[in-house]
Formats: sequence, C-alpha cells, structure tokens
Amino acid sequence: MIPAEILRKVRRIQIVTAALVQDFFAGQYHSAFKGRGMEFEEVREYQPGDDIRTIDWNVTARTGRPFIKHFREERELTVLLAVDVSPSQDFGTRAQLKSELVAELGATLAFSAIQNNDKVGLLLFTDRVERFVPPRKGPRHGLRVVRELLYHTPTGRGTDIAAALDYLNRIQRRRAVVFLISDFQAPPFDRALQVARHRHDLIPVIVADPRERELPPVRFVELYDPETGEQVLVDTGSRAVRRRYAALAAERRARLRAELARLRLDALEIATGEPFVAPLKAFFRRREQRR
Repeated sequence: MIPAEILRKVRRIQIVTAALVQDFFAGQYHSAFKGRGMEFEEVREYQPGDDIRTIDWNVTARTGRPFIKHFREERELTVLLAVDVSPSQDFGTRAQLKSELVAELGATLAFSAIQNNDKVGLLLFTDRVERFVPPRKGPRHGLRVVRELLYHTPTGRGTDIAAALDYLNRIQRRRAVVFLISDFQAPPFDRALQVARHRHDLIPVIVADPRERELPPVRFVELYDPETGEQVLVDTGSRAVRRRYAALAAERRARLRAELARLRLDALEIATGEPFVAPLKAFFRRREQRR
C-alpha cells in the first residue's frame, strides 16, 4: 500500500511535468532522438520535391512514369533512466534536494518518451543495483516510474556508476537511449562509460547543488559525508579555506567534463534551485542540429 503522501507527490509531479512536456518538449523530444532505422513503406509516383535518389528504376521502367521508394523512420525507441539514488542525492540548499530535482527531470523525460509512444525503463543504483523496472509503454507505466523515483528507499550507502552500467549492458541487449543521472561523486568509471557509449546512446546528466562548488562565509560548519559517515569541522570564515574548497570543486568538475568530452558524450548539467527547462531545451536543440 503506497502512502497517500507519496501518491500526492506523484500526482503533483505528473501535473507539472505533463504541462512541461505539452508546452515545451512535445516536438523537440521527437526531433532530438533518432529511430532505429528506416523502414520501407510503399512505392508511389514521383512528386515534385522528392529526392531523385529514391527513384525505383524497375517500376519506373515498367510503367513509363517515375516512381519512388518511400521510407519512414522506425520511431519506436527504448529510453532508460539510470538514476543514482545514493545518500549524496539527499542534499540541497536551494529549496529542493538533488533527489527532488532528479525526480522532476526523470518524470519529464519519462512522459516525453511515453507521449511519443516509446518505451521507458528505470534503473536505480547506489553502490549496487537497487531496482530495475523493464521498459514498457503507456501512461500507467510512466506513473510507476515516477513512483519508484519518489518512493524507493535505497539500501546501499555508496555510489558505483561502473557497476550500474555493467548491469545495464548485460540486461539491455538492444540499443537504447540511456540518461545516466548522477552527481558523479564516485570511484573511477571511465571504462564503463566507454563500453556503454558504444552499446547505447548514452547521455550523462550531472546534478549539482551550488554549495558543492563554493562555501558561504558563515564561520565554523560541520560537514558530513552521508556515504562514508565522515565528519569534519571547517572554518568557512577563512578566505583561504573557501578558495581551496572552490578550487578543488572546480578541478573535479573540469576533470569530469574533460573525460566526457574525450568520449564524445554530450552532457546535460542541472542544479538545484534552478529550472531545468532551459538546459533541457538547449540540449534537445543541440541534438536536433546534429541530426
């Protein structure tokens, strides 16, 4: 039995994201992702503006009039949301936690896929695979994906992106569009990214909170790592401490971006307290232009 509070959250996210999908992403999602190939549909008479490279010369020779082969894109896709639900997601200083931002983004992507009659699946992971929901179609299935994003209580304490991608590669044999949603605070995973990139259309989504990049000057603060249990007292009133913290954070971010660029992966970056509509629209536009 799912608690009423969870059902209310699911309903709220459904309403908000359904409006986003309808208003902003209906056509852009369709344009941004390729189908699995081109499927022959019919032979029909040539019309002005048709590509002459599609002329069917056999039919043309028999009839004495130009005919072309007409193809349509095989649209059905499989979209998989691989979502990091480790304890570091339960952090946020700008009106929402990273996990709440991820739930809204995941719901938007799921409903965009379902509106386009694509299958959508879900993989939740920490330092282990927590839950796998096989890809299916339909609004009811989309609501299940959102419920899992909101309702699942993880058992793992760390983050293992490599293990999650290895599992995904084993269980999802056919090519899929994979949104890998995480803060990417994890042990090395470059090899797993490389393998997954060749098997799937892999899209890293980097989730962050502004306080992970810089500290405010509020004197002594006790910082706690929920994945390791480590605690440390930091004097944020020290300008040198704040500079060092910001420099280390910038270095980590630069290393991640460089690695994704090396693998030719186009990442989407979102942050708590900021609408994800603009970066998601920009991402869809980049994808469409590359097609």
